[in-house]
Amino acid sequence: MYAARENLSTLIVEKSAVGGQAGVTERFDNYPGFPEGIGGAELAARFAQQASRYGVEMLQAVSVEGFIREEMDGAYSGLSVTLSTGATVRANALLLATGSTYRRTGAAGEEDLIGAGIHFCATCDGPFYKGAENIVVLGGGNSGLEEGLFLTQFAQRVTVIERSGQLLGSKLLQEKVQNHPQMAVVLNQSVQRFVANEQGKLASVETIDLRTDMPSSFPASGAFVFIGLDPNTQWLNGAVELDGRNFVATDQMFQTSVEGVFAAGDVRAGSTKQLASAVGEGAAAAIQIRYFLDRRFG
Repeated sequence: MYAARENLSTLIVEKSAVGGQAGVTERFDNYPGFPEGIGGAELAARFAQQASRYGVEMLQAVSVEGFIREEMDGAYSGLSVTLSTGATVRANALLLATGSTYRRTGAAGEEDLIGAGIHFCATCDGPFYKGAENIVVLGGGNSGLEEGLFLTQFAQRVTVIERSGQLLGSKLLQEKVQNHPQMAVVLNQSVQRFVANEQGKLASVETIDLRTDMPSSFPASGAFVFIGLDPNTQWLNGAVELDGRNFVATDQMFQTSVEGVFAAGDVRAGSTKQLASAVGEGAAAAIQIRYFLDRRFG
Protein backbone atom coordinates (compact mmCIF):
# COMPACT_ATOMS: atom_id res chain seq x y z
CA MET A 1 0.00 0.00 0.00
CA TYR A 2 2.77 2.44 0.90
CA ALA A 3 4.70 1.64 -2.27
CA ALA A 4 1.60 2.11 -4.42
CA ARG A 5 0.80 5.39 -2.66
CA GLU A 6 4.30 6.54 -3.65
CA ASN A 7 3.21 5.99 -7.28
CA LEU A 8 5.40 2.91 -7.64
CA SER A 9 4.19 0.08 -9.86
CA THR A 10 3.92 -2.64 -7.21
CA LEU A 11 3.69 -6.44 -7.52
CA ILE A 12 3.23 -8.87 -4.60
CA VAL A 13 4.35 -12.44 -5.29
CA GLU A 14 2.94 -14.87 -2.71
CA LYS A 15 3.50 -18.64 -2.82
CA SER A 16 0.25 -19.40 -0.97
CA ALA A 17 -2.40 -16.85 0.06
CA VAL A 18 -1.90 -13.19 0.91
CA GLY A 19 -1.82 -12.73 4.67
CA GLY A 20 0.95 -15.07 5.77
CA GLN A 21 1.03 -16.05 9.44
CA ALA A 22 -1.56 -13.38 10.20
CA GLY A 23 -4.08 -15.04 7.93
CA VAL A 24 -3.95 -18.34 9.85
CA THR A 25 -3.88 -16.85 13.35
CA GLU A 26 -7.12 -17.37 15.24
CA ARG A 27 -7.47 -13.87 16.68
CA PHE A 28 -5.62 -10.61 17.30
CA ASP A 29 -6.44 -8.72 20.48
CA ASN A 30 -3.40 -6.43 20.38
CA TYR A 31 -3.62 -4.97 16.88
CA PRO A 32 -4.41 -1.22 17.00
CA GLY A 33 -7.85 -0.12 15.90
CA PHE A 34 -9.79 -3.23 16.93
CA PRO A 35 -10.69 -2.88 20.61
CA GLU A 36 -12.81 -6.05 20.51
CA GLY A 37 -10.16 -7.98 18.60
CA ILE A 38 -10.32 -9.32 15.04
CA GLY A 39 -9.86 -12.71 13.41
CA GLY A 40 -6.63 -13.18 11.48
CA ALA A 41 -8.33 -14.31 8.28
CA GLU A 42 -10.63 -11.27 8.31
CA LEU A 43 -7.74 -8.88 8.93
CA ALA A 44 -5.68 -10.42 6.11
CA ALA A 45 -8.66 -10.10 3.76
CA ARG A 46 -8.97 -6.42 4.68
CA PHE A 47 -5.27 -5.90 3.95
CA ALA A 48 -5.71 -7.46 0.50
CA GLN A 49 -8.82 -5.38 -0.26
CA GLN A 50 -7.07 -2.18 0.72
CA ALA A 51 -4.00 -3.01 -1.37
CA SER A 52 -6.25 -3.72 -4.37
CA ARG A 53 -7.85 -0.32 -3.89
CA TYR A 54 -4.46 1.29 -4.54
CA GLY A 55 -3.81 -0.79 -7.63
CA VAL A 56 -1.36 -3.29 -6.16
CA GLU A 57 -1.07 -6.37 -8.35
CA MET A 58 -1.12 -9.65 -6.38
CA LEU A 59 0.24 -12.86 -7.85
CA GLN A 60 -0.78 -15.77 -5.61
CA ALA A 61 0.23 -19.46 -5.66
CA VAL A 62 3.51 -18.44 -7.30
CA SER A 63 6.92 -18.34 -5.62
CA VAL A 64 10.16 -16.53 -6.37
CA GLU A 65 13.01 -18.84 -7.33
CA GLY A 66 15.77 -16.22 -7.19
CA PHE A 67 16.98 -12.87 -8.44
CA ILE A 68 20.01 -11.37 -10.21
CA ARG A 69 21.42 -7.89 -9.77
CA GLU A 70 21.78 -6.15 -13.12
CA GLU A 71 24.31 -3.50 -14.12
CA MET A 72 24.73 -1.07 -16.98
CA ASP A 73 28.08 0.59 -17.53
CA GLY A 74 29.21 -0.77 -14.17
CA ALA A 75 26.32 0.81 -12.24
CA TYR A 76 23.23 -0.76 -10.67
CA SER A 77 20.34 -0.88 -13.13
CA GLY A 78 17.80 -3.11 -11.40
CA LEU A 79 16.97 -6.72 -10.60
CA SER A 80 15.83 -9.69 -12.64
CA VAL A 81 13.44 -11.84 -10.58
CA THR A 82 12.72 -15.43 -11.63
CA LEU A 83 9.30 -16.91 -10.74
CA SER A 84 8.31 -20.56 -10.25
CA THR A 85 6.26 -20.30 -13.45
CA GLY A 86 9.45 -19.75 -15.41
CA ALA A 87 8.59 -16.11 -16.07
CA THR A 88 11.02 -13.30 -15.28
CA VAL A 89 10.03 -9.96 -13.78
CA ARG A 90 12.26 -6.93 -13.89
CA ALA A 91 12.21 -4.64 -10.86
CA ASN A 92 14.04 -1.53 -9.77
CA ALA A 93 13.85 -2.71 -6.15
CA LEU A 94 12.82 -5.81 -4.23
CA LEU A 95 11.35 -6.14 -0.73
CA LEU A 96 11.82 -9.51 0.96
CA ALA A 97 8.87 -10.19 3.27
CA THR A 98 8.77 -13.98 3.16
CA GLY A 99 8.15 -14.32 6.89
CA SER A 100 8.84 -17.45 8.89
CA THR A 101 7.55 -20.99 9.38
CA TYR A 102 6.64 -22.86 12.54
CA ARG A 103 9.51 -25.02 13.79
CA ARG A 104 9.18 -28.79 14.19
CA THR A 105 10.26 -30.81 17.22
CA GLY A 106 12.35 -33.36 15.34
CA ALA A 107 11.05 -36.09 17.68
CA ALA A 108 10.54 -39.66 16.52
CA GLY A 109 7.28 -40.22 14.65
CA GLU A 110 6.67 -36.54 13.92
CA GLU A 111 7.23 -36.67 10.17
CA ASP A 112 4.87 -39.63 9.69
CA LEU A 113 2.06 -38.07 11.73
CA ILE A 114 1.96 -34.56 10.27
CA GLY A 115 -1.63 -34.14 9.13
CA ALA A 116 -2.59 -37.34 10.97
CA GLY A 117 -2.65 -35.84 14.45
CA ILE A 118 0.24 -33.34 14.33
CA HIS A 119 -0.55 -29.81 13.19
CA PHE A 120 0.91 -26.31 13.15
CA CYS A 121 -2.28 -24.25 12.79
CA ALA A 122 -5.09 -24.54 15.32
CA THR A 123 -7.36 -22.26 13.29
CA CYS A 124 -6.99 -24.51 10.26
CA ASP A 125 -7.21 -27.92 11.91
CA GLY A 126 -8.73 -27.42 15.38
CA PRO A 127 -12.33 -27.99 14.21
CA PHE A 128 -11.41 -31.57 13.20
CA TYR A 129 -11.08 -32.37 16.91
CA LYS A 130 -14.55 -31.36 18.03
CA GLY A 131 -15.47 -33.66 20.92
CA ALA A 132 -11.91 -34.96 21.39
CA GLU A 133 -10.99 -36.00 24.90
CA ASN A 134 -7.36 -34.79 24.93
CA ILE A 135 -5.31 -32.42 22.81
CA VAL A 136 -1.69 -31.41 23.44
CA VAL A 137 -0.14 -28.05 22.62
CA LEU A 138 3.65 -27.96 22.45
CA GLY A 139 5.10 -24.58 23.41
CA GLY A 140 4.27 -22.11 26.15
CA GLY A 141 4.86 -18.86 24.27
CA ASN A 142 2.19 -16.46 23.06
CA SER A 143 1.27 -18.60 20.05
CA GLY A 144 0.97 -21.80 22.07
CA LEU A 145 -1.17 -20.20 24.76
CA GLU A 146 -3.42 -18.35 22.30
CA GLU A 147 -4.01 -21.43 20.18
CA GLY A 148 -4.45 -23.61 23.28
CA LEU A 149 -7.25 -21.36 24.48
CA PHE A 150 -8.82 -21.52 21.03
CA LEU A 151 -8.71 -25.33 21.07
CA THR A 152 -10.75 -25.54 24.29
CA GLN A 153 -13.89 -24.96 22.23
CA PHE A 154 -13.30 -28.36 20.59
CA ALA A 155 -11.50 -30.62 23.10
CA GLN A 156 -12.48 -31.54 26.63
CA ARG A 157 -8.89 -31.17 27.83
CA VAL A 158 -5.95 -29.18 26.41
CA THR A 159 -2.50 -29.75 27.91
CA VAL A 160 0.29 -27.25 27.24
CA ILE A 161 3.75 -28.85 27.31
CA GLU A 162 6.68 -26.44 27.71
CA ARG A 163 10.36 -27.37 27.59
CA SER A 164 11.53 -24.63 29.97
CA GLY A 165 10.65 -24.17 33.62
CA GLN A 166 8.07 -21.46 33.00
CA LEU A 167 5.50 -20.29 30.50
CA LEU A 168 6.92 -17.74 28.08
CA GLY A 169 3.72 -16.03 26.92
CA SER A 170 2.38 -12.71 28.13
CA LYS A 171 1.17 -12.45 31.72
CA LEU A 172 -2.40 -11.94 30.55
CA LEU A 173 -2.34 -15.14 28.49
CA GLN A 174 -0.71 -17.06 31.32
CA GLU A 175 -3.49 -16.03 33.67
CA LYS A 176 -6.17 -17.04 31.16
CA VAL A 177 -4.59 -20.46 30.68
CA GLN A 178 -3.95 -21.14 34.35
CA ASN A 179 -7.51 -20.18 35.27
CA HIS A 180 -9.18 -22.14 32.46
CA PRO A 181 -10.92 -25.28 33.75
CA GLN A 182 -10.15 -27.25 30.57
CA MET A 183 -6.43 -26.47 30.45
CA ALA A 184 -3.36 -27.93 32.14
CA VAL A 185 0.30 -26.90 31.98
CA VAL A 186 3.31 -29.22 32.22
CA LEU A 187 6.81 -27.71 32.43
CA ASN A 188 10.38 -28.98 31.93
CA GLN A 189 9.29 -31.61 29.41
CA SER A 190 11.20 -32.54 26.24
CA VAL A 191 9.20 -34.35 23.56
CA GLN A 192 10.82 -37.66 22.66
CA ARG A 193 8.29 -39.49 20.54
CA PHE A 194 4.88 -39.28 18.90
CA VAL A 195 3.05 -42.61 19.12
CA ALA A 196 0.52 -43.74 16.53
CA ASN A 197 -2.45 -46.06 16.99
CA GLU A 198 -3.34 -49.01 14.75
CA GLN A 199 -5.05 -46.67 12.29
CA GLY A 200 -1.89 -44.61 11.87
CA LYS A 201 -3.29 -41.65 13.79
CA LEU A 202 -1.69 -39.93 16.79
CA ALA A 203 -2.43 -41.68 20.08
CA SER A 204 -0.01 -40.13 22.58
CA VAL A 205 3.01 -37.89 23.09
CA GLU A 206 5.98 -39.23 25.06
CA THR A 207 8.25 -36.82 26.96
CA ILE A 208 11.23 -36.78 29.34
CA ASP A 209 11.40 -34.55 32.40
CA LEU A 210 14.56 -32.46 31.94
CA ARG A 211 15.11 -32.26 35.71
CA THR A 212 14.60 -35.89 36.70
CA ASP A 213 14.89 -37.85 33.40
CA MET A 214 11.54 -39.45 34.25
CA PRO A 215 9.45 -40.39 31.20
CA SER A 216 5.81 -39.41 30.81
CA SER A 217 3.10 -40.17 28.28
CA PHE A 218 0.23 -37.85 27.41
CA PRO A 219 -2.77 -39.35 25.58
CA ALA A 220 -3.71 -37.08 22.68
CA SER A 221 -5.70 -37.38 19.50
CA GLY A 222 -4.12 -34.14 18.30
CA ALA A 223 -0.84 -32.30 18.93
CA PHE A 224 -0.37 -28.69 17.87
CA VAL A 225 3.26 -27.51 17.65
CA PHE A 226 4.17 -23.89 18.49
CA ILE A 227 7.85 -23.98 19.48
CA GLY A 228 9.28 -21.11 17.50
CA LEU A 229 9.82 -19.89 13.99
CA ASP A 230 12.39 -20.48 11.26
CA PRO A 231 12.87 -17.78 8.60
CA ASN A 232 11.76 -18.57 5.06
CA THR A 233 15.15 -17.85 3.55
CA GLN A 234 16.20 -21.21 2.07
CA TRP A 235 15.24 -20.06 -1.42
CA LEU A 236 17.77 -17.22 -1.29
CA ASN A 237 20.70 -19.65 -1.63
CA GLY A 238 23.20 -17.14 -0.24
CA ALA A 239 22.02 -14.27 -2.44
CA VAL A 240 21.98 -11.88 0.55
CA GLU A 241 23.74 -11.85 3.90
CA LEU A 242 22.00 -13.76 6.72
CA ASP A 243 22.62 -13.74 10.46
CA GLY A 244 23.57 -16.77 12.55
CA ARG A 245 19.93 -17.94 12.67
CA ASN A 246 19.41 -17.47 8.91
CA PHE A 247 17.33 -14.31 9.21
CA VAL A 248 18.04 -11.60 6.62
CA ALA A 249 20.54 -9.01 7.85
CA THR A 250 19.73 -5.36 7.09
CA ASP A 251 20.96 -1.90 7.98
CA GLN A 252 18.80 0.69 9.75
CA MET A 253 17.21 1.60 6.43
CA PHE A 254 16.06 -2.01 5.89
CA GLN A 255 18.49 -2.55 3.00
CA THR A 256 20.19 -5.92 2.73
CA SER A 257 23.76 -6.62 1.65
CA VAL A 258 22.60 -6.37 -1.99
CA GLU A 259 21.88 -2.95 -3.44
CA GLY A 260 18.21 -2.51 -4.23
CA VAL A 261 17.08 -5.43 -2.07
CA PHE A 262 15.30 -4.65 1.20
CA ALA A 263 13.71 -6.81 3.92
CA ALA A 264 10.93 -6.32 6.47
CA GLY A 265 8.84 -8.32 8.91
CA ASP A 266 9.48 -11.72 10.46
CA VAL A 267 12.17 -12.70 7.94
CA ARG A 268 14.39 -9.78 8.98
CA ALA A 269 17.05 -10.18 11.67
CA GLY A 270 16.10 -8.18 14.76
CA SER A 271 12.38 -8.04 14.05
CA THR A 272 10.02 -8.58 16.97
CA LYS A 273 7.79 -11.22 15.29
CA GLN A 274 4.66 -9.19 16.01
CA LEU A 275 2.06 -8.21 13.42
CA ALA A 276 1.93 -4.52 14.37
CA SER A 277 5.71 -4.13 14.08
CA ALA A 278 5.81 -6.13 10.82
CA VAL A 279 3.26 -3.74 9.32
CA GLY A 280 5.33 -0.80 10.54
CA GLU A 281 8.50 -2.25 9.05
CA GLY A 282 6.77 -2.78 5.72
CA ALA A 283 5.66 0.84 5.62
CA ALA A 284 9.11 2.11 6.65
CA ALA A 285 10.85 -0.11 4.09
CA ALA A 286 8.56 1.11 1.30
CA ILE A 287 9.46 4.71 2.12
CA GLN A 288 13.18 3.82 2.10
CA ILE A 289 12.72 2.17 -1.28
CA ARG A 290 11.21 5.40 -2.58
CA TYR A 291 14.28 7.32 -1.36
CA PHE A 292 16.58 4.72 -2.89
CA LEU A 293 14.86 4.91 -6.28
CA ASP A 294 14.97 8.72 -6.24
CA ARG A 295 18.72 8.65 -5.58
CA ARG A 296 19.51 5.91 -8.07
CA PHE A 297 17.14 6.71 -10.94
CA GLY A 298 16.05 10.27 -10.26
